[in-house]
Amino acid sequence: MISQLFTEVVIVGILSAGIRLATPYLFASIGEMFGQRSGVYNLGVEGIMLMGAFAAFYVTLTTGNLWLGLLAAIVVGGLMGVAMAVISVTFQAEQGISGIGLYLFGLGMSELLFQKMLGTVETVSGFGPVNIPVLSDLPIVGPILFQQSVMTYLAFLLVPIAWYVLYRTTFGLKIRAVGENPAAADALGVSVKRTRYMTVTLGGMLAGVAGASLSIALLNVFQQNLTSGIGFIAVALVYFGGWRPYGVLFGALLFSMVNALQLWIQALNIPIPFDASELLIMLPYVLTILVLMFSAGRVRKPSALGVAYERES
Repeated sequence: MISQLFTEVVIVGILSAGIRLATPYLFASIGEMFGQRSGVYNLGVEGIMLMGAFAAFYVTLTTGNLWLGLLAAIVVGGLMGVAMAVISVTFQAEQGISGIGLYLFGLGMSELLFQKMLGTVETVSGFGPVNIPVLSDLPIVGPILFQQSVMTYLAFLLVPIAWYVLYRTTFGLKIRAVGENPAAADALGVSVKRTRYMTVTLGGMLAGVAGASLSIALLNVFQQNLTSGIGFIAVALVYFGGWRPYGVLFGALLFSMVNALQLWIQALNIPIPFDASELLIMLPYVLTILVLMFSAGRVRKPSALGVAYERES
């Protein structure tokens, strides 16, 4: 019955799962936010996540070392970020098409590597829950916030770090200047190309970590199309969050809580009409469309977003 959802155990379970499921959204969208604040949007986040997820899983499976797996995801994500920067910054190709090309590459390559190097779905022992002393024993709050994996703690720690970098450091000032008026930033001695290379590469690295959080922390498996659209939702979250870290955090929690709710409804076998069950599965993607519809025109994007810059000689 629907009343099962309102018991304390289930509510705590939904909230705890929501916090946990926000992990890949936060890594991917915070990384994408840095790139977009400098003027480059990358629609290839999904493909980078897939490659990062495979790299992390395969290295962990063969070495038994989770941290080496995470490092592999960072390296692979960084390389794909550099590839995106070369295409969109150096060669000034249209960013949307470049990103879709990167996504298709990641989708196809991860599937090929899975077939050739694994062949079947296997599992690894991923990052498990880490209980924070004293805090994890608190009623209700403890299981929700302080019994999560290292990857989840890192994802939430990334939000204030991103805010500090963006608004309290010289590097953050350069990022915002390049994203708003690259010509003026260039005139003041800021290297537009270097700044964009750094942010797009950083975005790729964090997208790789986002993929790793799925394959060696949340699910502990790798299979074809593991990400199921999370990368595209992460791009939407940047718009939803108004290109601000805490706005992105709110959006990530909104999406992850919706995911957690529909998973718990399925787990409890709550009887719902067939059409409603299908809609429940589609809910995160419907929410993505609604977010883009209502955020369009309501928040001001970086002025130079998607605009290539060529220094005048």
